[in-house]
Amino acid sequence: MTVASTAIIAGAGALPRHLALALRAAGEVPLAAALEGFAPEGLSVDITFRVERLVPFLRELETAGVSRLVFAGAVSRPRLDPSLFDPLTAQMVPRLIGAMQAGDDATLRAVIAIFEDEGFAVVGVSDIAPDLVPEAATLCGAPREGDVRDVARAAAIVEAIGRVDVGQGAVVAQGLCLAVEALPGTDAMLDWVAATAGRPDPAGARGVLYKAPKPGQDRRIDLPTLGPATVARAAAAGLAGIAWEAGGVILLDREATVRAAEEAGLFLWAREP
Repeated sequence: MTVASTAIIAGAGALPRHLALALRAAGEVPLAAALEGFAPEGLSVDITFRVERLVPFLRELETAGVSRLVFAGAVSRPRLDPSLFDPLTAQMVPRLIGAMQAGDDATLRAVIAIFEDEGFAVVGVSDIAPDLVPEAATLCGAPREGDVRDVARAAAIVEAIGRVDVGQGAVVAQGLCLAVEALPGTDAMLDWVAATAGRPDPAGARGVLYKAPKPGQDRRIDLPTLGPATVARAAAAGLAGIAWEAGGVILLDREATVRAAEEAGLFLWAREP
């Protein structure tokens, strides 16, 4: 196995591949590890693991020379098979179950703590590929006065649902909340808006999507993500644009995303929190 100092703990989606490209550009060949059932897009996986065999997986990382980790990609809570637990991993079960019952954010914090307790440094996407996490700027288009008000309203809503660990996004039009992100995710929220949500004034503001991390979230893991597919769904939902908290959201395929937004007539705004 290739000796690597950095391991990408990969989930589904394109983000793991982008991080691998950034690491290779910096002269490092990362190790890619994926939770069984959540293969990343366009990235060969070196190790596939299960939660029930977490301690043996940690030993594999040590043997491979890994000293730091970055979590990237989408996963959902796996169904655990009690018959597969090894004795050492079984000792972690109460800790994991307690965190899972407290919500997604608590679960992620517990996972990070386990890896750190084993001596691994856990870093964030911005530590490896800062260009993927844009700072404050308007990338294309320009929000109108009504859009700015809708973004502010959506930001307040996202902060509120984030405090109770529900989601990281909301759609607002003309001051009204059309939808909030929950377990099904951003794509499902936008598809619902496209299919069902009207506006009180057809000639008024068309609405915005806003995304931000949850208040107090550990930003090394589970940052909100946007990309060309988000733009396509936002356009299909009839929105005027997409805004997000500057420095707190991952933007995949930046050039393609901006190009898609320009073609659809949407603004993209990384907003100061």
